[in-house]
Amino acid sequence: MPPAARTARPAHRCTECGYASAKWVGRCPECQAWGSLSEVGTVPAGGLRAVSAGAVTAPARPIAQVELSGARAVPTGIPEFDRVLGGGLVPGAVLLVAGEPGVGKSTLLLEVAHRVAESNGPALVVSGEESAGQVRLRAERIGALHDQLYLAAETELSAVLAHVEQVQPTLLVLDSVQTVRSPAVDGTDGGATQVRAVASALSAVAKSRGMTTILVGHVTKDGAIAGPRTLEHLVDVVISFDGERHSTLRLVRATKNRFGPADEIGCFEIGDAGVVGVPDPSHLFVSRRSAPVPGSCVTVTMEGSRPLLAEVQALVAPSGGGGSPRRAVSGLDAQRVAMVNAVLERRGGVRLAEADVFAASVGGVKITEPAADLALALAIASAARDMPLPAGMIAVGEVGLSGEIRRVGGTGRRLAEAARQGYRVALVPEDAGQAPKGMRLIEVPDLGAALARLT
Repeated sequence: MPPAARTARPAHRCTECGYASAKWVGRCPECQAWGSLSEVGTVPAGGLRAVSAGAVTAPARPIAQVELSGARAVPTGIPEFDRVLGGGLVPGAVLLVAGEPGVGKSTLLLEVAHRVAESNGPALVVSGEESAGQVRLRAERIGALHDQLYLAAETELSAVLAHVEQVQPTLLVLDSVQTVRSPAVDGTDGGATQVRAVASALSAVAKSRGMTTILVGHVTKDGAIAGPRTLEHLVDVVISFDGERHSTLRLVRATKNRFGPADEIGCFEIGDAGVVGVPDPSHLFVSRRSAPVPGSCVTVTMEGSRPLLAEVQALVAPSGGGGSPRRAVSGLDAQRVAMVNAVLERRGGVRLAEADVFAASVGGVKITEPAADLALALAIASAARDMPLPAGMIAVGEVGLSGEIRRVGGTGRRLAEAARQGYRVALVPEDAGQAPKGMRLIEVPDLGAALARLT
């Protein structure tokens, strides 16, 4: 058949990751999402056409001659937020901040815009969810009023771009990207097509103007960022804002960062004065009591380059019978807790098969790294035997399936932080290094040697 006689085939694109396919399939081969492919147009059946060389935007230069002035981070004046960003806001960068409703995203970003307006020129906050009066009331409450801080309430992309042309800001905060629509694109408000179009347009404007842009995004019921997965690929930095409603603690993490580390954490407390950074948050994750109690052990976790003391608590109670014993976990990895339970019963002689086991972290912190395995095992064994651990002792180490205690990274910084907080004894794996001043290390090669410390 001649090429002219070939007909065009319908094209389908995944609304989650952007994967394109010539035919519809029930499950996306790229992101494995079900029912996410929708028809978006047609593609020629003849395949790709040859592309000739065109004009370039700027000539290629030796890498040593590329200027760095426009790529250096500018501190915001909020140390905890700058730690997560890798030093501050980079001109032209696009950030996506996501979190549950009411967690404090808008309050923190309003304070960021206020600090930028004070030190680095005009800042523009565009709210699509609240009126300008509501945002003004919040700004008065946290003391974020400034002549260089501009505020607008818009839901049309064209109006947002008009405000950018008028104000010429160094920082744009859009709250939120799901509430803004582009009239040039079909699709429901807040849908995948609209969100992708709005984010793409604002990203192009940010790059061309050297304007830092912060987009606030919604999250789904399971905590994932709402909208298409391509939204996370369009931006330079993805930040998650976590916190529980009944707690004043807020944790800010960077899950993607093109300008710095993607594993740092910032700690904040929310109150009447807004969101305030907590430079030394270890005391938030450790209980203060006069005497040791069974089922409690302190460990040191690493969040990026920051060591944090965290307490692991466990409760072992006789099962009521009539079914499988209960296993409840809060703030810990459920799979690792199940593994530690199995190792304790098989290698440590702790009977848990007929008991309910509850394990949790203190202060709402989420502990996922293996360095907390030893502390978790000691807490469960302490609760099962109703014997408290000695006061002033911490435990750091990974528990293997054969019961051995393995070394973990950053042991020196972990122990130094524990010594600074007043802990004097540490259970560690073999060859853990030199003890900090005022601390005694007890090396335990396996779980049996660690459990012997209970007696």
